[in-house]
Amino acid sequence: MTSTSETGDVTGTRDKDYDLIWFVEACLSNALRLEQYIQDAERGKDDEIVELFRKAQADSRKGAELGKQLLRSRLDGG
Repeated sequence: MTSTSETGDVTGTRDKDYDLIWFVEACLSNALRLEQYIQDAERGKDDEIVELFRKAQADSRKGAELGKQLLRSRLDGG
């Protein structure tokens, strides 16, 4: 069996476009996951961890927003 890279022939989506879509999904998924971690840390009354997870969540949201803006501009033909 030979191994080949998917370059859009199978999915119809070029690697860079697929990667951008995946990045946005990963950032959004991470933001959701971190919400649970924040709640766990709050229950444990560990403000230091809460703050760390809130900062990480904000970074994930920012990454998702930047990715969505880029994706939107490309879908609009920009």
